[in-house]
Amino acid sequence: MPNSPGPPPALVREVQFALRAMGMRLGRLNDAVAGLVDLKGGDIELLDHVGRVGPVSPGELAAQLHVHPATMTGILDRLEKGGWVVRERDSPDRRKVQLRAIRTRGPELVRLYAPMNTAIAKICASFTTEQLTAIRDFLVGIGTAAAEATDEADK
Repeated sequence: MPNSPGPPPALVREVQFALRAMGMRLGRLNDAVAGLVDLKGGDIELLDHVGRVGPVSPGELAAQLHVHPATMTGILDRLEKGGWVVRERDSPDRRKVQLRAIRTRGPELVRLYAPMNTAIAKICASFTTEQLTAIRDFLVGIGTAAAEATDEADK
């Protein structure tokens, strides 16, 4: 089987520009939602991460998100004060602290993100399962590439 020439470079550039624009627009959405619940945009992303991977220690979270530990402490203080996360003693080792997202605040965020989630569902409805699988795989690959680029930039 001969080697495929790959996608046209102009199309690759269009995809790169579209991803950059999407990232900026999603950042603005997070900032807008965060402002409605007295948080900052980065707080929303951190809270989402804790909700997906938690419970997690503050040190692990700082490393995973590439946030300086002192900065992380301030963010966590704000999230805890607002009733978004709780610091709990680790049961096997009471010297350690684990963070857990407080689920009672979740419906508030779900309501605020509902228009976006509805729009995503409507867009997804126009694609086949195979196409959505390819889109999902593409987005996961982009996320992995972004994480690797962040790791490299942090060196």
